[in-house]
Amino acid sequence: MRGAIRRHVRTSAFAEAKKAISLLLSDPGVQKARALVEAAETQLGMELRARLQPFQDRYDQAVRDGNAARLTGVCPGKHGRWGGICVLNDGHETSMDEPHCGYNSEGQPIAWVGSAPDDW
Repeated sequence: MRGAIRRHVRTSAFAEAKKAISLLLSDPGVQKARALVEAAETQLGMELRARLQPFQDRYDQAVRDGNAARLTGVCPGKHGRWGGICVLNDGHETSMDEPHCGYNSEGQPIAWVGSAPDDW
């Protein structure tokens, strides 16, 4: 019985949190801020496109070849909202003070600073 009560409480808490987060993300001010961030990330990605392409080519080749060793050396930075994965070397953002760089699911280059959640 206690297990069932715990599961019910946990499920209710998650549902309430999901509802609160949805309300927050639908706020017009939050939507405007999100659009500004997306525009800035796309602009920075376009500015870095020439520098980014060799890293993207290397990443694509490693994926095609199934080269796990090369893929483990790639930065773990992700940007799930865009569907992008940073294609630079692991540790680049601390050693060279650079943004994460990758391409989104639509093939546009993007760049972002800091770690971004996978589930935006």
